[in-house]
Amino acid sequence: MCDKKTVLEPSRQIPVAGEYEVVIVGGGIAGVSAALAAARRGNRVVLLEKMYGLGGLATLGLVVVYLPICDGRGHQVCHGIAEELLHLSISHGWEDRYPDSWLVPGREAGRKEQRFEVQYNGQVFAILLEQLLRKEGVDILYGTAVCGLDREEDRVRGVFIENKSGRQALLGRSFVDATGDGDLCRLAGEETVVHEEGNPLAAWYCETIDGEYKLRIFGVSDLVRPGEEAEAISARRYIGLEGRELSEMVCESHDRVLEDYLSKGGVSRTHALSTIASIPMIRMTRRLRGRYEMREEDAFRRFEDSVGLVSDWRKRGPIFEVPFSALHGKCKNLITAGRCASAKGDMWDIMRVIPPCAVTGEAAGTAAAMTGDFSTLDVGRLQKRLRENGVKLHIEDLSMGKDDA
Repeated sequence: MCDKKTVLEPSRQIPVAGEYEVVIVGGGIAGVSAALAAARRGNRVVLLEKMYGLGGLATLGLVVVYLPICDGRGHQVCHGIAEELLHLSISHGWEDRYPDSWLVPGREAGRKEQRFEVQYNGQVFAILLEQLLRKEGVDILYGTAVCGLDREEDRVRGVFIENKSGRQALLGRSFVDATGDGDLCRLAGEETVVHEEGNPLAAWYCETIDGEYKLRIFGVSDLVRPGEEAEAISARRYIGLEGRELSEMVCESHDRVLEDYLSKGGVSRTHALSTIASIPMIRMTRRLRGRYEMREEDAFRRFEDSVGLVSDWRKRGPIFEVPFSALHGKCKNLITAGRCASAKGDMWDIMRVIPPCAVTGEAAGTAAAMTGDFSTLDVGRLQKRLRENGVKLHIEDLSMGKDDA
C-alpha cells in the first residue's frame, strides 16, 4: 500500500554485468585522467559516462580553452597527464591562444608574459580522448547513469547502473567520483557541501560567419578575470542538482543562443549555427567535505601528502599543493577527482577547471590502482608513482628563485 504521491517499485535481483578493480563515474577531464592513470598501472578499469562523448564541459560544454598549466610568472606548474592532455588537444591543430613561448624552441623568454594555455577544437578532442582510453584498455560505458550503491558499512561494494541494457550492477575494489556533482559521495553518505549561490547562465556556441568558424563566448565566462564584468544573459541562477531545473536551464540557454545567432543574420552558407553545448554549463554544484578542505589561503603552503600542483587560472602568481587528504573522506574505497574534491570558497573556483581536474584525476586514479582502502594507503608510495610519471609534488620541485614565491 502506498500514498498517491509515491509508487512502490517491486524488489528484484540485479544481474552483475562486470567486476573491476577500478570503477570511475564521470567522463570529464578528471574521469579520463583517473582512468588513464589506473589503466596504466595494469588495472581493469571501467569508465561510466551518461553522455555519448568524453571531456564533459571541456568538450560537450564547449568550454574549449585549456586554462593555464603555468603560474603566469614563467613556471610550468602542472605536469604528468595534465600536460599530456594539453598536447593531445592540439595534436591536429589549434583554434586560438597558441602558447608559442612554451611550445616553440627559442621563444622561452616570453613565458612570463604568455600563459601556458590554448584553445582547441572540442569535437576533435573528445574523439582523441576516447581513442586514448581505448588504446590503454579502459572499458567505456556510454549512456550509463549510476542510480544507487551497494554498500557494506564504510565501503562501496558496487554501483547500480541504468542504460539500454536495463538495470545492472558493477562490482569494484575502488571507486572514483568524477561526476563533478559529488553524486557518489552523496550516495555513499559522505559529508557534502552544496554551492548555494548557484550558477549564472552561460550559452557558449560555435558559428560559421563570413566563412570563418568562431567560438562565441556568450554569458558567464571562465576567461573573465576578477574585476572584469561577465556578460549577463539571464538574471536567474541555477543550483544544478535537480532534473527539472537543469532542463529549464538548457531550454533558456537554447533560447538565448538562437536569439543571439539570429541577431547577426539568418541561416545561409556563410552563416551557420555550427555547434551548441550538449550539456548544461554548470560549474559548481556539490562537493566532498573531505579530511582536509583546501582554501585560497593555502597558496605556497607545503603539504607533506601533496599529490600535485595547481595554479590560479584567474591571476598570476599563486601555486597550490594538493593534499591527498582533500580527495577522500570516511568511505574507505571512495575517492574524488575534479571539481567535487574538497575545496572551499574561492578555492573551489580554482580547482574546478581543466588542469586541476587532470591533476586530481591522475592522483585519484593512481591511488585507486594501488588500494581498496585510501585510509591506510602509504602516501609515500603514491607520491613515488606520481613522480615516475613526471608529476611535480612540491613547490620546491619547480626550481623557482627566491623572488618568485
